[in-house]
Parts: sequence; C-alpha cells; structure tokens
Amino acid sequence: MEHWTSCKNKFDLSPDKFGELRSSNDLLTNPDAFRQRMAEDGYLLLRRFLDKNKVRAARNELLVKMERNGSVDDDYLKREGVDLSLKLEVNTKSFREGDAVRTLTQSGEMMAFYDLFFAEPTRALDFIWVRMVGAGAATGCHFDWVYMGRGSKKLHSSWTPLIDVPKIGGALAVLKGSHLFSELISTYGSIDVDDELSTKKFGGWYTQDPLEVQDQFGGQWQTTDFEAGDLLILSMHTMHCSLDNRWPDNRIRLTLDTRYQPASEPADERWIGDNPIAHGPAAKRR
Repeated sequence: MEHWTSCKNKFDLSPDKFGELRSSNDLLTNPDAFRQRMAEDGYLLLRRFLDKNKVRAARNELLVKMERNGSVDDDYLKREGVDLSLKLEVNTKSFREGDAVRTLTQSGEMMAFYDLFFAEPTRALDFIWVRMVGAGAATGCHFDWVYMGRGSKKLHSSWTPLIDVPKIGGALAVLKGSHLFSELISTYGSIDVDDELSTKKFGGWYTQDPLEVQDQFGGQWQTTDFEAGDLLILSMHTMHCSLDNRWPDNRIRLTLDTRYQPASEPADERWIGDNPIAHGPAAKRR
C-alpha cells in the first residue's frame, strides 16, 4: 500500500481515517443543495468545471514567467507542451497580475458560481496566491481564516489546479467536518497571524503532522487525483494541507488560491486594492 505523506509525516490510511473527496457536480443546478453540502462537509469539489482553455492559458502564462525568472528552462516548457513563441507575447507583470490568471479567477465560471452560491453579487479579493510547489515540498495543516479573517465571515477559498495534480504530485487534502470543530475554531481558528500578540506556529499552520489534528479532534482526511479544470471550494475554517510533491521527474505543482465573498460585506484590507499590503508591516496590529 502507498504511504501518503504531508511535510514528511504519514497519513493513517485506515478507511475511517483516509478517503476520497466526493464530487458535487450532481448539485450544479441547485444552489440550496450547494449550501447544504458545504454546511455538512466544509468543501465542494466540482469536476471539470472550469474552461480548460482558460486554465491552459493561465498555466502557460505562469510557466513562461517562471522561465523568465530562472525557475525553469526551455526544456521544461517543452515537456509541459508550452509553445516557446509565447515568450514573446506574455507580459512581464508579476505572477499574480497576468491577464490569463485574472481572466480565469475573476470572470466566467468562477464568478458565476459564487454569484449563485451567495445569492448576490460576488467580490473577489484582489490578491491572487500563485502556488509553485517543487519536489519534496508541501503545505502544512491550517485554516485560511488565520490569514484573512478581518472581513466577511462568508469568505470562501477556491483551490484551482492548473495542471493535473494526482496524489503523488501534491494533491490538496481536506479534513472533512473540521469546520465543525468548535474547540479548534475558538482557539487556533480565532488567531490573526498579523496580530503581534498571537502565538504563531509554523508561520500560521496548526501543525505539520496530519495525524496530530486528527488524533485530537477526529475527522477523515480526504483527497483525490485532481485534473486541470477541477475546482475545490473551502470554507475559512476547513482544515486542509497538501500531500508531499513526490513526482519522480521533479515536476512543479502549479495551482492558484483565490478568495470570494458577498460584495455587500466588508473585505479584509490586507488583500484588496491595486497594491495589497498583504502580511507586510502595514498589516501588523496589537
């Protein structure tokens, strides 16, 4: 049996401790059912939901920028099927400012889904988190709320794979039901990583060991083999992490994290505007 790990720590693969994310494609025409499923599971998985051409364009845009800053070379682009002529077309803006990335995450199917889910117009946080995860790397167990909890309590996250991301490539894993762990939410889940009085562990992660939180609070870790075009939506208090990227050919896992909320509600000031302050000095508070 394969032993899946996160930050080099093994998951318990017993059927009650480790399983498969369930698709919510059967609910696509029923927003009430979407909201009920989110309330039950803390996540929604939509298979092949996003336009593949837009996903591919965003992927290619980022790969060309990675080549320009020396993260990959032309041979890597060729292996990924990128037309090298794109090097003459892609602008030199930062990773998160590319036209293709913005089009994918702030228009089309993505915004239409959230308009339906919130039953009102949606605001996307302006900051886009571009994740380029190399071989051997992973993300530890955490709630998103600790990084962006100063605005709407209805804020949700989208995790968007720009390439196929199977388990061996560092797929995201969700601790089902963790959004209902009231003790965890009232303690770790209530901190702000930019509050100078808060105690931060692993830069805001709860733990690097998926068994630690599971042994303390229960739940089943769920993951899957993701495809480009899939969309995973999480609540702010859904515990998640990633599996280690163990691709044998040193392939880079390329994904996007973006956040959405009702436009009528206040937004966390760290992540909005033309030049968000993010976790810089201006974000600190006592």
